[in-house]
Amino acid sequence: MARNDDREDVLLPPLFETRTAKRRGAYKIFCFTIFVGIISVWLYRFIHFPSAAAAAGKSTWLTISAAEVLFGLYWIFTQAARLKVVYRSPFKHRLSHRYEEELPLVDVFVCTADPTLEPPLLVIDTILSVMSYNYTPEKLGIYLSDDGCSELTFYALVEASEFAKRWIPFVKKHNVEPRAPRVYFSREIDSDEPDFVHEWTIVKDLYEDMKSRIDSSVANGFITDEIKDKHKGFLEWNSNITKNDHHSIVQILINGWDPQGIFDVDGNRLPTLVYLSREKRRGWQHNFKAGSMNALIRVSSEITNAPIILNLDCDMYSNDPDAIRDALCFFLDENQGQQISYVQYPQRFSNITKNDIYANEPRATFQIELAGLDGFGATLFIGTGCFHRRESLSGKKFSYEDRKIESNSVKETKKIRSVEELELASKTLANCSYEKDTLWGKEMGLVYGYPVEDIVTGLTIQCRGWKPVYYNPTKHAFLGIAPTTLDVALVQFKRWSEGLFQIFFSEHCPFIHGFGKIKLGAQMGYCIYLLWAPFSLPILAYVFVPALCLLHDVPLFPKVSSLWFVPFAYVFGARTACSLIEDLISGSTVKGWWNLQRMWLIRRTTSYFFALIDTIYKKLGLSETSFVLTGKVADEDLRTRYEDEIIEFGSSSVMYVIIATIAIVNLLSLVYGVFKNVAFFGFDGLIGVFTGQMIVCGIIVSLNLPVYEALLLRRDKGSIPSSVLVKSLVITSLACLIPMF
Repeated sequence: MARNDDREDVLLPPLFETRTAKRRGAYKIFCFTIFVGIISVWLYRFIHFPSAAAAAGKSTWLTISAAEVLFGLYWIFTQAARLKVVYRSPFKHRLSHRYEEELPLVDVFVCTADPTLEPPLLVIDTILSVMSYNYTPEKLGIYLSDDGCSELTFYALVEASEFAKRWIPFVKKHNVEPRAPRVYFSREIDSDEPDFVHEWTIVKDLYEDMKSRIDSSVANGFITDEIKDKHKGFLEWNSNITKNDHHSIVQILINGWDPQGIFDVDGNRLPTLVYLSREKRRGWQHNFKAGSMNALIRVSSEITNAPIILNLDCDMYSNDPDAIRDALCFFLDENQGQQISYVQYPQRFSNITKNDIYANEPRATFQIELAGLDGFGATLFIGTGCFHRRESLSGKKFSYEDRKIESNSVKETKKIRSVEELELASKTLANCSYEKDTLWGKEMGLVYGYPVEDIVTGLTIQCRGWKPVYYNPTKHAFLGIAPTTLDVALVQFKRWSEGLFQIFFSEHCPFIHGFGKIKLGAQMGYCIYLLWAPFSLPILAYVFVPALCLLHDVPLFPKVSSLWFVPFAYVFGARTACSLIEDLISGSTVKGWWNLQRMWLIRRTTSYFFALIDTIYKKLGLSETSFVLTGKVADEDLRTRYEDEIIEFGSSSVMYVIIATIAIVNLLSLVYGVFKNVAFFGFDGLIGVFTGQMIVCGIIVSLNLPVYEALLLRRDKGSIPSSVLVKSLVITSLACLIPMF
């Protein structure tokens, strides 16, 4: 921020504060006791390694021992995110008092890629919500990147630019929220004042008319000539254009900097609104969302060149009209703001059920874990809901010299050119060939080569000397749409975990790329997520080996009456209790926590496992990196089951075969173990050598109750197909025949 000279001589109160979480000392003592328990478990495995004549086979013992060693090491990594938890709080009133007339320009990037999976109405809902920020319109630029190059999406944006003339003054005049019209009008009206109701009715009718026109065009699959004649932008499309083969398209729908530009119905300026579809040609690598974001960075630098950038997914509407001002408190703080590269908000969702059936919004992760990484300066860039300093996102290294954020307007910083001139100049920046033989995707912009370009980009920014910030406000700043089926949720996590593991086995591994540049705690914190995929192996070992050994009367744990049983019980009990407490104090419910444990098990035995396999294939050169979009729409039956918190299976995916097999194997083993050891031996069997395995099987069975219901009782479309049951029974039969060597 350009500062007045008299301000520099005065000690100003900070624009944000950082608080360290309480009771960290007690938590460290608690962690130490768990660590002692883990070491004791390892010691038991070493001391009691079976001899050649022992009942338990060596290979089985080695497998379960290796799993427990990996569990312990991974737990140590997770503590990096809990030992230095910090919370941030901005002071908007100080910002307004100090810099109201000098606030910087802000560009907002919204990305979409498919008009079917990401309907145009959903996209413009996000667009209209960010156009309605409580921020000077001349200093706000909104960019929509359409990687699907759909004239349906462009048409929806044209309609939104017209509707904004009435929508923005309405929401600002009455201070209504949320400012996404689809969401706002889906709720009951919250006032009985005649003037407000009258205006509300007019605006709602305008929205419904717009919605009807867009829905009609989407249903037809094309734009009529009558509509095309109303805007020159439609001339960019012809019969030769396809999603993966087309020229660059840049259309400035609203030029907010032009004094003679477009105004709302009250005579006020509107924010700049730009449509971009970067060039795509066969034979060129397009680098998925990272390529889209880099094109946006270049195009926006030509048109508005705001020093602050907000990037959002197309389904992530703004829920707080003051979110920009909150973020600017971090960037503009006189003492600490100079080094801040980005401000990351947690990814929240508007359609989460009370108990979050698919654990899409892990409360403890948002409230504790990510805040703990922030304590080590390792705030993750998660790809949406993030405010960036353009300099840090464009590849510059941090330097204290001449560090400021200019507040000038577009008119003051750029030679005035016509809209046509700006569009023509911007198209070149979005061409396929522009990045050839440049540092884009390497040292400039988002990093290429990974399905999770956001995480690796955040890491590289930190390694250039910048410090990010994690901000988790009480009022959610952005709200998206969470997966409403298990299949979509698992595919999403497979893509994430695959991309994360690729980072670990690359030059960008935190222990290599971050060595000497970021703290050890930060390096360990990143690995909590980068190692999701390989840690599927110890989980798979633990869900199968104890159960199968129980069927073959092979003991793996000490007797309950033995002192050696204590560390096993304590480590499991203490970690479980800690997990439950973390979730409850973060706002979850007991049932929500239980759903999280179920999804934790399902993800690690399916999504993460297949991510591991695919990563190995890619390292061997047997396949290439791909990007899978997840749908944002659902039919009425599916929506009803989701709202009733009934898990949606409904396909013959190989992932479901694994889920069902785990459930059946452990149920069979538990029944066998209880019948043989408890029914025959009574209390001695209850505290015998197989009790530990029965406990493990019992927990897995309890977590899989919805799976049994979907296999045997349900008859709706969301149940597990009979073909999955048959395959699982065959695999279970074969597994039970495997001898435990």
